[in-house]
Amino acid sequence: MEHRSAGPVDVAGASLGAVVAAALAADRPELVRRLVLIVGWARNDDPRQSMALGLWRHLAETDEWAYQRFITLLAHSPDYLAALGGERLHALAAAPVVTEGARRQLDLDLVADIRDRLPRILAPTLVVGANRDQVVPVSHARELHAGIAGSRYAELDSGHNVLLEKPRQLAELIGDFLD
Repeated sequence: MEHRSAGPVDVAGASLGAVVAAALAADRPELVRRLVLIVGWARNDDPRQSMALGLWRHLAETDEWAYQRFITLLAHSPDYLAALGGERLHALAAAPVVTEGARRQLDLDLVADIRDRLPRILAPTLVVGANRDQVVPVSHARELHAGIAGSRYAELDSGHNVLLEKPRQLAELIGDFLD
């Protein structure tokens, strides 16, 4: 970023990307003008989240078929999946492929904890939670918001994959924040 830009930039991240974006804003505040954190978290000590991510990681090693379906069920709201219909649902479930990058991401998901960095985030921040998120329960987004002084909070009726489920509403929230 520092080599490609003349000044601070707007930074957005979703899921683990939100954790990374928040850490960047805390550690290198001169690089971040405004910050958008979507379905992120600050801590890794939630037993339910750890169990889900641990199972996800285990399936990545042992059963790609189950891995694909588990991700699909966990990352999307029931209403979204029901609206897809059978053929589109099965196509969506077949999309995730186990890669070394996915394994490393899951390993990082299981240990990422940025609670101590939240007070150092100075950039204007929008935190977006999803009230049907089964990967990162919405309480984690609320905790991010509470830990970042002056942040704004919005919540969408969506599962974890809010970018797919509610793209227009998410774009409006981000656009309004950045205007």
